[in-house]
Amino acid sequence: MSNTPSFSNTEVAFRSKTTGELKFTALIFRLMGSPGLVSFSTNLTTIALNLRLPIKWIIKRTIFKQFCGGEKIQECTSTYKMLQENNIEAILDYSVEGQSKESDFNQVKDELLQLVENAKKHAKVPTTCMKITGIARFEILEKVSSDSDLSQAEKQEYANVISRLEAICKKAHELGVKIYIDAEESWIQIAIDRLAEVMMQKYNGSSAIVYTTLQMYRHDRLEYLKTLIQKSAQNNFVLGVKIVRGAYLEKENNRAKEKHYPTPLQPTKKATDNDYNAAIKLIVEHINTVELCAGTHNEKSAELLCELMSEKKLPNNHASVFFSQLFGMSDNISFNLADKGYNVSKYLPYGPVKDTMPYLIRRAQENTSIAGQMGRELTLITSELKRRNK
Repeated sequence: MSNTPSFSNTEVAFRSKTTGELKFTALIFRLMGSPGLVSFSTNLTTIALNLRLPIKWIIKRTIFKQFCGGEKIQECTSTYKMLQENNIEAILDYSVEGQSKESDFNQVKDELLQLVENAKKHAKVPTTCMKITGIARFEILEKVSSDSDLSQAEKQEYANVISRLEAICKKAHELGVKIYIDAEESWIQIAIDRLAEVMMQKYNGSSAIVYTTLQMYRHDRLEYLKTLIQKSAQNNFVLGVKIVRGAYLEKENNRAKEKHYPTPLQPTKKATDNDYNAAIKLIVEHINTVELCAGTHNEKSAELLCELMSEKKLPNNHASVFFSQLFGMSDNISFNLADKGYNVSKYLPYGPVKDTMPYLIRRAQENTSIAGQMGRELTLITSELKRRNK
């Protein structure tokens, strides 16, 4: 039996969904397949929410329902259990970012501490994730990233950021819970990289607790991965890396154009794919000292990782290799991998509808920009509906 699953097996991919749920998903993906409609509706939604117009119920019953577990952690329980029954770990993601007040940052910190405890209680491989912009002001990260001088007040503000992150990572280390620090916009990423490196060096002794995230649509990330591997060897810590393609494509290119600097992004989609796959190969070569979470909705990259594991004679459930997809997307990859015994997780975002809008807008924009993504999802759903009708 081949180690690589068939990602076209729709019976396995959608066995957790009723026919009604499949039809609902198909409708959402059809709507998201139109770039013009997505652009118009996301702009309109943002304006309506800022004006406090009563549209929350529409969002909650459509795109929020497709990609989020609920507004509160308790609302995620049924989805969490469904994923576990299919041998998929749920990574609860408190999808709140871009806060601006210290009280908000402390509230997010408290929620993340609760998430760490929750993961320890309920998951076989307890894992959670966070965004630094959930506990830090965007502008302070931008100043630190550009090595600008900070005022005394800003130095204290940044010390508070480090203190909050320290509390979260310390709790994760105490309970043995992995924590993925998500990547964000390139002009604040230097600060995030530095924070992640400090926490990895402090808490990744015999295994990876803290993971940094590399967006491979940036042309400098493969070299940075090589640097991280060298640093982990020199400083004797296990490197935890989540590899993704990237989620801020339009924003990055627009800012580079407006401010007249070269885009940090790859010149082509193929270049991104090449660096993504090269990163996977490099990590598998160093699998004794690097732990990997391959965040991908690309079937070829998932197949490649399966093949690399097989060549290196790593078991499908090797503790240092996880595949991960976002909830509401690419069930054909997630469920078929899990069916073959690979370690698989789904990011399961939750949070107040208004606060999760940046995440939901990125999902909509990302899906319209990935050539063929919506078409592939719809083809698989249509195929499964036909199979059920027979």
